[in-house]
Amino acid sequence: MLRYRLKELIAEKEFRERRRVTVQELVEATGIARNTLSKMLNQHGASVRSENLGRLCGYFHCRIEELVEYVPDDATNGASP
Repeated sequence: MLRYRLKELIAEKEFRERRRVTVQELVEATGIARNTLSKMLNQHGASVRSENLGRLCGYFHCRIEELVEYVPDDATNGASP
């Protein structure tokens, strides 16, 4: 499963810039629909277009691996190897 590190990137940007970053700001800056951003923030493994991932990488000035993390299914189900 893929996990989006959007909350972490927002928190880092807020700390770095000493201001609040809203979902509305992300919508306006990236052109990504609010419901898509909400899914990325709240749903594990939400399906997102690669174009949107590129827009977010551009906004946060980060690499894709800083935005998206692969989590093996075993780790998400709490199963042991």
